[in-house]
Amino acid sequence: MGTLYYGDNLPILREKIEKESVDLVYLDPPFNSAAAYNAFFPGKTGAAASQIKAFEDTWHWVNKDNASITELQTIIGDKRTPDAVKKLLQAYHDFLGGCDMLAYLTMMAPRLVELHRVLKPTGSLYLHCDPTASHYLKLLLDAVFGPVNFQNEIVWRRYKRPKGSQFTARKFGASTDCILFFTKSDKYEFYIDRIKADLSEEAIEQRYNLADDKGSYYSGPLLRSQSMGTRPNLVYEYKGYTPGPSGWRMTKEKLAELDANGDMFFTSNGVPRRKVRPQDEPGTLIDNLWIDIEAIGSQAKERLHYPTQKPLALMERIIEASSNAGDVVLDPFCGCGTTIDAAEELGRAWIGIDITQIAIATIKDRLVKRYKETKAIKFLHESDPAYKATGNEMVVRVFGEPATPEDAAALAKEDEYGFQWWVAYNLVGGQGPKKKGGDGGIDGKIIFFDDPQSASGEEILLQIKGGKVKADDVRALGFVIEREKAAMGVLISIEPPTEKMYADASKAGDYTHKLTGQKFPRLQLRTVKELMEGKGIARPSESAAKDGTFKAAPKAKAKDDQQHKMKL
Repeated sequence: MGTLYYGDNLPILREKIEKESVDLVYLDPPFNSAAAYNAFFPGKTGAAASQIKAFEDTWHWVNKDNASITELQTIIGDKRTPDAVKKLLQAYHDFLGGCDMLAYLTMMAPRLVELHRVLKPTGSLYLHCDPTASHYLKLLLDAVFGPVNFQNEIVWRRYKRPKGSQFTARKFGASTDCILFFTKSDKYEFYIDRIKADLSEEAIEQRYNLADDKGSYYSGPLLRSQSMGTRPNLVYEYKGYTPGPSGWRMTKEKLAELDANGDMFFTSNGVPRRKVRPQDEPGTLIDNLWIDIEAIGSQAKERLHYPTQKPLALMERIIEASSNAGDVVLDPFCGCGTTIDAAEELGRAWIGIDITQIAIATIKDRLVKRYKETKAIKFLHESDPAYKATGNEMVVRVFGEPATPEDAAALAKEDEYGFQWWVAYNLVGGQGPKKKGGDGGIDGKIIFFDDPQSASGEEILLQIKGGKVKADDVRALGFVIEREKAAMGVLISIEPPTEKMYADASKAGDYTHKLTGQKFPRLQLRTVKELMEGKGIARPSESAAKDGTFKAAPKAKAKDDQQHKMKL
């Protein structure tokens, strides 16, 4: 069972997540680690928001109307803020002054307080950050969790070769991140034996440097050392050899089995030893220097082209070490959903929160693609009745997304980019805009195939309007369709189109599907209300040409638009 929340994580944590209900928290707060260290310290003027939605991963100190200092004073005066946090924030203000770093720490403080509240006494928190802010965040975590509950600062080496520069370097290359590991108490769950790392091929060759007819091995001890203490029950004679009071390392039965397998021998001095084979390698215990997991490369299979995406192996290590099957894992900045993916794979319940619609859409798409072969995935809106998963079902309840056309209109006013992503992905099953602004009249796409020999497919271009619509919008979309040589285009709006807009759209003619000969209006108009009520886009199936068959896309009725033309 998983739960996705769309929105600001602070009110969601306070209002939706119960006290001491979470076993493990991982968070990777967005931050602009590429910026120069000193760039965070000059004072800022203007009306920039202290928390930027989507991928503008910076926070700015806002001097206008004393907005940022008011926010800081509000947090310091909040009764939910521990005294230690209040003192630290005041000290940060005195030391740093009004700057972007203080805005960032002001944002983080109440969220860390809430994450501490929702953690069980046996729970753990891993905060992923870069060296630009790690020292400030560690003190903040000390204030929230208590210094005695700091367990480790994990150093993760993202790249074996730091990225170079065409200019002479003035400092050492940066190739590491920090992961701060804190616990709620000293009763936390931790399982280091689960996350042993395999040896590299080079290390195996160096360690297993001897060979016999069975293959490579290294010489390992069979006798206990004196420092291990005496073990009378392990003192026995075998092949004429009797050890001292510390005894053998195993029972006589196991020693005889080892010998029978050809994995015991005596040295020239008559000391018994064992042959340890590579297949017996138990793995290497993990310490706080993680150099065996690389960042997502450009050719990585799991790459989603999502900024700040972390490797699945990194999340799996953290989840395995600090939780059990059935435990609840929370990621309050869940981004593209790597924590969620790892938690689902490892049998944990999970909660993800993100303030961007692109993140929610990406996570849904990721889960469908990753688990569609093994699980039936059911996405439920917060207003849907309670549902209990059966068999191989994955049930994901989604909070915060629009449930009515009025909700959609409100989203359009608040976050135009998020609105476009929500419409493109949730309402028509397409792809959202690639970037903010400068989209060339394209707010999303739907890909379908009409030629079995084509690998690229055909495009339905989406233009999504949250504000007023006018006749020029139809003509502009028609121009974009021609320019991009697209099969079709759809103008989706909050406001209903005028009769003239329908008339102009009908002039674009039809698109004829190459495989089936079926015709579809080349330029279609849909309102968000129509889409939410089930009137889909008239279009071919996305996979029609892939399997040589054709079926109309769900909820799509090609004749709807034809009938509207006739009415006009």
